[in-house]
Amino acid sequence: MAAEAAGGKYRSTVSKSKDPSGLLISVIRTLSTSDDVEDRENEKGRLEEAYEKCDRDLDELIVQHYTELTTAIRTYQSITERITNSRNKIKQVKENLLSCKMLLHCKRDELRKLWIEGIEHKHVLNLLDEIENIKQVPQKLEQCMVSKHYLSATDMLVSAVESLEGPLLQVEGLSDLRLELHSKKMNLHLVLIDELHRHLYIKSTSRVIQRNKEKGRMSSLVKDASPVPLIDVTNLPTPRKFLETSQYSTPGSSSVKEMNLQDIKEDLELDPEENSTLFMGILIKGLAKLKKIPETVKAIKERLEQELKQIVKRSTTQVADSSYQRGENLTAENQPRLLLELLELLFDKFNAVATAHSVVLGYLQDTVVIPQTQQEDVKLYDMADVWVKIQDVLQMLLTEYLDMKNTRTASEPSAQLSYASTGREFAAFFAKKKPQRPKNSLFKFESSSHAISMSAYLREQRRELYSRSGELQGGPDDNLIEGGGTKFVCKPGARNITVIFHPLLRFIQEIEHALGPGPAKQCPLREFLTVYIKNIFLNQVLAEINKEIEGVTKTSDPLKILANADTMKVLGVQRPLLQSTIIVEKTVQDLMNLMHDLSAYSDQFLNMVCVKLQEYKDTCTAAYRGIVQSEEKLVISASWAKDDDISRLLKSLPNWINMAQPKQLRPKREEEEDFIRAAFGKESEVLIGNLGDKLIPPQDILRDVSDLKALANMHESLEWLAGRTKSAFSNLSTSQMMSPAQESHMNMDLPPVSEQIMQTLSELAKSFQDMADRCLLVLHLEVRVHCFHYLIPLAKEGNYAIVANVESMDYDPLVVKLNKDISAIEEAMSASLQQHKFQYIFEGLGHLISCILINGAQYFRRISESGIKKMCRNIFVLQQNLTNITMSREADLDFARQYYEMLYNTADELLNLVVDQGVKYTELEYIHALTLLHRSQTGVGDQTTQNMRLQRLKEIICEQAAIKQATKDKKITTV
Repeated sequence: MAAEAAGGKYRSTVSKSKDPSGLLISVIRTLSTSDDVEDRENEKGRLEEAYEKCDRDLDELIVQHYTELTTAIRTYQSITERITNSRNKIKQVKENLLSCKMLLHCKRDELRKLWIEGIEHKHVLNLLDEIENIKQVPQKLEQCMVSKHYLSATDMLVSAVESLEGPLLQVEGLSDLRLELHSKKMNLHLVLIDELHRHLYIKSTSRVIQRNKEKGRMSSLVKDASPVPLIDVTNLPTPRKFLETSQYSTPGSSSVKEMNLQDIKEDLELDPEENSTLFMGILIKGLAKLKKIPETVKAIKERLEQELKQIVKRSTTQVADSSYQRGENLTAENQPRLLLELLELLFDKFNAVATAHSVVLGYLQDTVVIPQTQQEDVKLYDMADVWVKIQDVLQMLLTEYLDMKNTRTASEPSAQLSYASTGREFAAFFAKKKPQRPKNSLFKFESSSHAISMSAYLREQRRELYSRSGELQGGPDDNLIEGGGTKFVCKPGARNITVIFHPLLRFIQEIEHALGPGPAKQCPLREFLTVYIKNIFLNQVLAEINKEIEGVTKTSDPLKILANADTMKVLGVQRPLLQSTIIVEKTVQDLMNLMHDLSAYSDQFLNMVCVKLQEYKDTCTAAYRGIVQSEEKLVISASWAKDDDISRLLKSLPNWINMAQPKQLRPKREEEEDFIRAAFGKESEVLIGNLGDKLIPPQDILRDVSDLKALANMHESLEWLAGRTKSAFSNLSTSQMMSPAQESHMNMDLPPVSEQIMQTLSELAKSFQDMADRCLLVLHLEVRVHCFHYLIPLAKEGNYAIVANVESMDYDPLVVKLNKDISAIEEAMSASLQQHKFQYIFEGLGHLISCILINGAQYFRRISESGIKKMCRNIFVLQQNLTNITMSREADLDFARQYYEMLYNTADELLNLVVDQGVKYTELEYIHALTLLHRSQTGVGDQTTQNMRLQRLKEIICEQAAIKQATKDKKITTV
């Protein structure tokens, strides 16, 4: 192995340096740089092993190739003998030549004369042959032109004209032919220029069309195999690659520009147009031979824009034809998707045209440096000129499709923000579109004789129509949308930018990449796009949004306009929402969609979202104040809801927490009813304590049920809006919250949002939720304020020291009014609020009424048995009404009724009742009852006796409390 390695090493050294002395020097250098004798010995051993290996290899080769070696030696001997014979023969020839030379020298004058005559005859024959060939030039030229072998035709024509204007100038019989060929030479470059343009703009793009057809066939096969949903244009593919050389050239052809113009030759056996790159080189070479390069460059510059416009027209017809074949009707549907299809097709075609121009430009640059074709003052164009014209044509196209002249916006509403006030149109806007089922036709007429003949006729007509352009594409003109002499594949409008923005941006990046690093000036198409979006589109979107929102918020009473049942069903909500809220939410969603479609301008759209939400918040705040504020003063329920302590207390109670949590998520609590009852007691205590014994004037309550309904609608709407906005904002990420991997992913979709905007959006969503909560608290408190408003005057101003009669035993008018108010509120709330919120408003109301009635006992001057009975009837009718509303027993009102029934007893009997039944009420409530009995009954003794009873009542209550505590302690000890 070592020998083989050494042999390989030295063989490689010899192969690198053919000079053996170099190998020797290398060995000497290696030995001289070795550290010790052992290294030198090793090197020497390796060298010897290598030489031995070479000897063995040589012996083996000799053995293997013995026959060939023997044959070679014999052949060498044979060759040597033949060379020797040849030398002898050459020596003999030299001697013969010397003798001939002597003989010719003697006859040189005669030979010279014959030689001159031969030259003259030969020249005459050449002229005759040339004349004969020139006479055949028109026929051959025509054949070459028909077969499009233009280089051969050019060479033939140029050489013929040079001959006719040179050696054959004096031949008068060729004057007509001279004029004919000279005329053809003067016009040939026009044909070549036309052919060059046909390959630049038609042949180059026909390959794009062919690829699109193949893609269409593949997609149709996929569609037949399984139905595919509509493509979402917001998730477009990554930037398209530039046209590769393989896309532009045919198999086996040269790449875009890999051969020099001088190396181009024409093969008369092949189709000259098969390889478009080579064919354009042939055309340029022919034009160079005709010395028409300046005219060619001028024609290319002049016709560039017009040819690009023709590509746009042909592509428009092609897209329309494709949609027509798919059964789509452009005039009936607004289809920006077809505009996207058109632009993608144009991008591919323009890339193909640019690639073709780069080929032609390379050939033109070769003509400038070739000495024999060098032209004076030839100023070529460059690729920047081509891309500028492409951008100009795209700008003109976009100007039309984006309706920058506002020819339609004045008379037609926006398709994206047309929020109809009628229910069906509005609901249809939100409705989920069902996937279209493929309709299988029962039968077709396409194979009938009439259909076949008609199809053949139409196909022939279209072939004649498009044969001039070289593209058999297009469709019925009635499938295009007319627009002032221009035909469109979709309705022009500003919103079309949302579909084409990302593909357009990618094409701009391709242009900038193609132009390479240059001056700092911005790409014209990018500048056009930026100016349009910033100065026109954003302002137009803002104007549309303002118009739509003002249409529902600037009315006399925006809180009274509700969405209809169809819209509610589509949105999946159970209770009515404000029309204005739905419009604002739709506006936010529209702006968020625009932010995704135009991700480069996400900050502007988010700022619009912030501004619109803030404006709507101000509108809702003003509307809220218009309801709850009377003469610069808030109604009591609103002032309580605004009070931080009261609102914090109410939100800490279990009924609020239970309302915010679904039943299945609530923590299970033992003795939950007692716990909630205690919470109701705490709420009633705070409200009664906060109000005191003041009477509530009518202007401090909301008497109009429609106002309460408006608050309920506002609550549901703002809560829904807060939820929708939070959901929409949850997909946004700030730059500080993102990891590098997330940032790279976001760059493909949305840039990170600034932390300040994110904070503003979160605060706005929270403010809507807070406002919704405040509306619900106002409703919750307003029902209770109504109870205070009617029941406090009942005790303070009512006469219950009555004698039994029919009139006096009727329900108290204040109770009747309260019941009527509660029923009206119940009717409004049940239609406006969800069930769990409806329960929140009315749950605990019986407990509060019970507390108000029991607490009102201190305000009665006197009360008779008939008054007690009337009071019990009042409590019963209130209990019956609340039971119908809450669908529960409302046992708290039984508690109040028992309190007043306790007043049937005398003062002493009341004390015994407390001893027998235990303490059911508070000490203060017992004192109020005993004091009322002292005022109402006769024979209760003097003031001292009354004070003794009060003292005895307190002692009894203390004793009962001690007994109860002892019993409780005993139970705990037992457990």
